[in-house]
Amino acid sequence: MELRLTDEQRMVQRTIRQFVEKELMPLEPEVLRNEIEGKPGLAPEKLKELQLKAKEMGFWGINTPKEYGGADLGNVMMAIVLMETAKTFVPFQFGGTADNILYYANEEQKKKYLIPTINGEKKSCFAMTEPGAGSDTRNIKMTAVRDGDEWILNGEKTFITGGNEADFVMVIAVTDKELGPKGVTCFLVDREMGWRSEYIHTMGDWGPASLIFENVRVPHENVLGEVNGGYKLGLEWIGNARWIVGARAVGMAERALQMAIDYSKERYTFGKPIADRQAIQWMIADSAVEIEAAKWLVLNAAYTLDRGEDNRHLASMAKLYGANMGNRVIDRVLQIHGGMGYTKELPLEKWYREARLWRIYDGTDEIQRLIIARNLLKGNVKIGDFI
Repeated sequence: MELRLTDEQRMVQRTIRQFVEKELMPLEPEVLRNEIEGKPGLAPEKLKELQLKAKEMGFWGINTPKEYGGADLGNVMMAIVLMETAKTFVPFQFGGTADNILYYANEEQKKKYLIPTINGEKKSCFAMTEPGAGSDTRNIKMTAVRDGDEWILNGEKTFITGGNEADFVMVIAVTDKELGPKGVTCFLVDREMGWRSEYIHTMGDWGPASLIFENVRVPHENVLGEVNGGYKLGLEWIGNARWIVGARAVGMAERALQMAIDYSKERYTFGKPIADRQAIQWMIADSAVEIEAAKWLVLNAAYTLDRGEDNRHLASMAKLYGANMGNRVIDRVLQIHGGMGYTKELPLEKWYREARLWRIYDGTDEIQRLIIARNLLKGNVKIGDFI
């Protein structure tokens, strides 16, 4: 049993870290200024330029199958990459990727949606959450009624990541009310088919959208997967997103903790650096332990997925612990920095706002606890199964 990264994984980690430190971190002052002025953190053309630089280094489609031009490095490598890129708040992501459920598309759909998304020619979003159906996905109200070779979609989705920029949406709608959760279908719906998005202002950078569908006609050929097979696709999309939240929390927390360590050596009170104060030492120690614990949960969830095994239980654990760990660490680090931590001269207040979202989206803390407890109580998972 190997509990260390391979030489190849270490090499990739170092290369990504160098890219983040050389290409992304220098942009942080600009991103902070843009946020203060109400501008996008990173211009689209700058993002594309950075993605092309990364592509030249071989980082394109990190978890995309090789048949589609990707590197196909696997989920453990994806976790490592996310931990490194999360060490900066510059809104960057590597190109050449697509939502996991989009690979269920048929050949024609792949040509129209999957390939253009991987190539960066189209932007997608996934829409399941509704005003009355957040974590309770069984309460979805949006309907899709068959009319010949088309489906007529009516309803509203909310808090949709990427919904304002998307060219098309993978949207879940009820197609057979009598079947309950098994009676929903996933549709590929182009914006030009008639749905509209409305920006939702939040306390952080995340600006999700409400998507409104009013008698939007969608060809039957745009069903993703099978009719009444949307619930399974939705769970697969959410399951993949959950451990990713934990990975990002680890990266941010590691950067923040290093800032606290450095600052505690420089900041003097009553003739001594605050690093000599037990109160500060304990905050640093607790943060370090929690970061390592979260990292192992994330890597285990990713490793389990790479083995082709069901990782949903571990994904919930990684999200629940990782999200809360991130919030605790950033709170401690901000406290260590005192008044400076509260200013916009440092990224701490920004991370403080962003981290709060981790405990809400892709399934709240309470939903993760419900899932974990239910799996154990019903015997679906045994204590110690995942070693």
